[in-house]
Amino acid sequence: MLCACTRHRVLLTLLILTSAFSLNIDSALAQESANPNSFNPQAILREALQWIDNLGTVGAIAFIALYIIATVAFFPGSILTLGTGVIFGAVWGSVYVFIGAMLGATAAFLVGRYLARGWVAGKIADNKKFAAIDQAVGKEGLKIVLLTRLSPIFPFNLLNYAFGITGVSLQDYFIGSLGMIPGTIMYVYIGSLAGNLAMISIEAQATNPTLQWAIRILGLFATVAVTVYVTRIARKALEEEL
Repeated sequence: MLCACTRHRVLLTLLILTSAFSLNIDSALAQESANPNSFNPQAILREALQWIDNLGTVGAIAFIALYIIATVAFFPGSILTLGTGVIFGAVWGSVYVFIGAMLGATAAFLVGRYLARGWVAGKIADNKKFAAIDQAVGKEGLKIVLLTRLSPIFPFNLLNYAFGITGVSLQDYFIGSLGMIPGTIMYVYIGSLAGNLAMISIEAQATNPTLQWAIRILGLFATVAVTVYVTRIARKALEEEL
């Protein structure tokens, strides 16, 4: 059986790699923004938002469809979330982002499950330790999804596909994704303060420090909780298997 220190190192490594992936994505997007000749998702999404702003009453439907596509395609959702605050305001913007994010996250989850889950299951079939951990995580999926959605350390788009290749049920994944509500409200609110689509960017900062720090503290507690929780259920699964 793996010793406790080894398990903690493995989990810590996964968390660091996940964070590094997110930082690399942000760095790459920043470089693309600086180079006008390169593929620039931010510019594409900002132009799409300007188009939606001119659609009137059907703009909400177009925005939700755009958010779903962007989520599945790994486009940065932050600029869309900020932009909807400008176009629709804090209240309705939060509603539209939540609908788009939930539907997009579910679509990405299903893509990950049906395109990759079978392959992963085949790989771990002969490894009883990994299979036991995957099964244990699947049983506690609702709590794990909820905690990771509350934590800012886990990138939204990557997490959608990652859960698809675990044993987490679609129902637990969908309900647990409600944890994205606090972050959604914060970013839409920030966008609503901008007042102009030209002023929004992924690097936008909250003008309400109390709200910003409240979300950060909530995310910190969620990060610690999910780390401890996953370690505990993995250890229990291994002890039952061995």
